[in-house]
Amino acid sequence: MEKATFAAGCFWGVEEAFDGLKGVQSTRVGYTGGSAPDPIYKNVCSGDTGHAEAVEIVFDPKEISYDMLLNIFWKTHDPTTLNRQGPDVGTQYRSAIFTHSSKQEKEARASLEKMTPHFDKPIVTQILPAAPFYEAEEYYQKYFKKNQ
Repeated sequence: MEKATFAAGCFWGVEEAFDGLKGVQSTRVGYTGGSAPDPIYKNVCSGDTGHAEAVEIVFDPKEISYDMLLNIFWKTHDPTTLNRQGPDVGTQYRSAIFTHSSKQEKEARASLEKMTPHFDKPIVTQILPAAPFYEAEEYYQKYFKKNQ
């Protein structure tokens, strides 16, 4: 199993895009890329922690490739809007790929280059090494499934 971590706006929608895909073993939403230890939703939303709302995906690379996950990432949000997705504004909603290996970093950078011509504006997605991932409160896990 491998991990992939993506930030692409509100984590509820990002999780929904990946949850249940063949080869995806599990997803969980949380916070990563910031400086405060043990962040909670209220603090992350204040913008003071530096964390992004993100989804951590555990996947079987024999069933779904990291490149396939990257393709879904690009299609599920607008990577040209800085610190914003739709009505959600703030650094916690930034577009970012948090890589768990040098291989993932290389694939993420190649994917970004491949996607660049498909957008009218520059892509602002960050590609960063994976940082500590703090699981969000239980209420936010599988939010759409719980609230249908």
